[in-house]
Amino acid sequence: MNPFVYTSFPGRVVFGEGSLARLPQEVERLGVKRALVLCTPEQRATAEIVAERLGERSAGVYDKAVMHVPVEVAQGAREHAASAGADACVAVGGGSTIGLGKAIALTSSLPIIAVPTTFAGSEMTAIWGMTEAGVKKTGRDVQVLPATVVYDPDMVASLPAHIAGPSGMNAIAHCVESLYAVDANPIISMIAEEGIRALAESLPALTDGTGDAAARGKALYGAWLAGTALNGVAMAIHHKLCHTLGGTFNLPHAETHTVILPYATAYNREAAPEAMIRIRRALGRFDNGDAAAGLLALSKALGAPTSLREIGMPADGIERAADLAVQNPYFNPKPIERAAILELLRRAFDGLDP
Repeated sequence: MNPFVYTSFPGRVVFGEGSLARLPQEVERLGVKRALVLCTPEQRATAEIVAERLGERSAGVYDKAVMHVPVEVAQGAREHAASAGADACVAVGGGSTIGLGKAIALTSSLPIIAVPTTFAGSEMTAIWGMTEAGVKKTGRDVQVLPATVVYDPDMVASLPAHIAGPSGMNAIAHCVESLYAVDANPIISMIAEEGIRALAESLPALTDGTGDAAARGKALYGAWLAGTALNGVAMAIHHKLCHTLGGTFNLPHAETHTVILPYATAYNREAAPEAMIRIRRALGRFDNGDAAAGLLALSKALGAPTSLREIGMPADGIERAADLAVQNPYFNPKPIERAAILELLRRAFDGLDP
């Protein structure tokens, strides 16, 4: 066996149907007196219900979360949390809301209690990201890692298929990159493979209308594993491209991950053969002999977008995206070369075979 380094992180997970009912006890357990409930404008009603559950420990609802966490939005949330006298944040939502909670925690050390309503997996990571002047910057700081995560399948029961599919593919992307990370190790690889398997088995039922609490629970389990995998190792070309495209062109986060994943996987096809074997094995019935093609087949089965053109990428932005992607590149099994990245983006723009 090759030598490796594995770092575990602190955190508490409360998992199960109806587990939202335990939120007040979890807040009390942390010694929190005034928890500010964060959400997007669209999830205000859900956040209000959560705030009601907290009773006197609620510091109200703040519904200004948006994708990619613009720095001005982050600053406004920090100021609001301070003025409300909040000593913690309860982030109810997906990556945008949890990202806003992390932005607050980064400068204030307020603990985060996350209540995921998508399969983003960011609730399990110490990774933060904010966008300024069209550039998305990311970093890692254990201070932004949620203290407690409450996974309740009931919280994703009303998640529309067009959101569930890309959200799940976003989680799978975390697992895929974990398998060929520069600091990959057998523990994270085991977690990542299981995460892909759980999501590939459960997501189709959540997008074709046949899903039940068991399927939702399995998808949340997969998201939990995906976030854990991403938090345990470094990112590579897939995340570099998605951060570039999302921050610069304001493309929808989960959909961007969904579109890019098969192409980033194909980019590393020859350079990471062991990862490709694990991906294929985990895809189950979607494995058709090639990891990248299998991921694309899963995306299509979920009715998810399969081209950058579909999600609003301007054709004249591809050259700029390639330029940005090769600046300060993340480690990747295959060297990052502009010509190859440009070709990847062109194929992804038109949704060609990866």
